[in-house]
Amino acid sequence: MNLKELAEKRPKFTSGHRLCGGCAVPIIVKAILAGTEKPVVAANATGCLEVASTIYPYSSWDIPWVHSAFENAASTVSGVEAAYKALKRKGKLNKEIKFVAFGGDGGTYDIGLQALSGAFERGHDFVYVCYDNGAYMNTGGQRSSATPYGASATTDPAGKVRKGKMEFRKNLTQIAVAHDIPYVAQASISNMPDLTRKAEKAFETKGPAFLLVLSVCPTLWGTPANATVELAKLAVETRFWPLYEVENGKYILNYSPAKKLPVEEFLRPQRRFSHLFRPENKGLVEDIQKHVDEKWEKLLNLCKEK
Repeated sequence: MNLKELAEKRPKFTSGHRLCGGCAVPIIVKAILAGTEKPVVAANATGCLEVASTIYPYSSWDIPWVHSAFENAASTVSGVEAAYKALKRKGKLNKEIKFVAFGGDGGTYDIGLQALSGAFERGHDFVYVCYDNGAYMNTGGQRSSATPYGASATTDPAGKVRKGKMEFRKNLTQIAVAHDIPYVAQASISNMPDLTRKAEKAFETKGPAFLLVLSVCPTLWGTPANATVELAKLAVETRFWPLYEVENGKYILNYSPAKKLPVEEFLRPQRRFSHLFRPENKGLVEDIQKHVDEKWEKLLNLCKEK
């Protein structure tokens, strides 16, 4: 699907929501939902997306939508999908319906991981989308296990004792792959054709599919609202956020930057990393660059081996 075709599609997620200016989440949701022409039912974990898109009595969802607790969106969509299959067996439904769940990194990497793992293991036919902004933004910007090394968060602020979060982020994409589900992919709004293609593939997958999409957050990241797509692009170009997919165990690298940009170019525009550029913290930027390089080489080897 090209950008013109995407723009001409009837949106299943409409304007009028209260998400922050420059937030990547509505872009992600619109692109994902455009990935199928079939009827879709969405489940939504508590979080920025849920809170800002369904302020009573208004809703930005033009599809059937279910809100569940912070931790159980995957369980909710599993139940809806199971009910749908039961109705089909009884002859009460005969049309094909797709199912998708949306959750932020807090509700996916952390408190929703058990429900997500269970849904993957049971083999439910659904797509799970994690929009990853790197913190619990709905509740104040607390660190999550998706928060990058060196980032300052409200529960792990940069100061004299600690220089922000001193643990590297969890590799959730690889955790999903370890469940041996049919389709897993990592994507970014900086490459919309790639994102929508992966959404189409995820919806057509029989069984669980998982999409992890980088979600720029101007509020947390301390960046201008009009810089969202550029920052998402810098994440990819610096190899901080590789674009790849794993289909039935086969690793495919979707994009390799022609020029290796230092990770500093992605970090420097963000307020949450500003302390890293003081002279005494130079080593932390070097640690991040080393980590990015090592992860990139491991990914290249996985793509070559499969």
